[in-house]
Amino acid sequence: MKTFVCSICGHISFEYAPVECPVCGMSIENFDNDPAVIKIPPDPANLTDLEKKHIPQIVIDKQCSLIEEGCINVSLMVGAEEHVMESEHFIKYIDFYLDTKYVSRFVLTPKLIHPAACFHMNMVEGKIAAIAHCNVHGNWMTELDLQQKEH
Repeated sequence: MKTFVCSICGHISFEYAPVECPVCGMSIENFDNDPAVIKIPPDPANLTDLEKKHIPQIVIDKQCSLIEEGCINVSLMVGAEEHVMESEHFIKYIDFYLDTKYVSRFVLTPKLIHPAACFHMNMVEGKIAAIAHCNVHGNWMTELDLQQKEH
C-alpha cells in the first residue's frame, strides 16, 4: 500500500496524496510517497521493549457511554506498556482512520496527559486504524475491525 506523508504536519494518506491535507490544509505538492514512514514490527508475536511501548492498543466498546443507538466508544492507549510523556520524549499526536480514510487527529501535550484518546463513532463496522507519532521513534500503527473488542 502506498503511503504519502505531508511534509508540513506529518499527516499520512493511504493509496494517494490528497489535493489538500485534511490536517494542515497544505496542497498536494507537500506530500511525498514514503513506504517506510510507518514502523511495523518484523515479528508481532515477539515484540521488543521499544515496540511494546509504541504500538497503539485499541479497545472497542459497543455500549456507548453517551449515545444509546448507532454509536460505539473507541479508546486507545499508546503501548502495551504506557509510553512516556516527557518533554524530550513523548507521543505528539494520534491519527485515526476508518477503512484507510482519515477521521481525526488528537494532539497530546507532554507531562500533562497520558498517551491515550477516546472518541465516539457513529459507525459500527469497518476497520479502524490508529497511528501514534512519537517525537523520537516515528509512526506506529495498529488496525482493528470494529466488530472485534480489542487489539
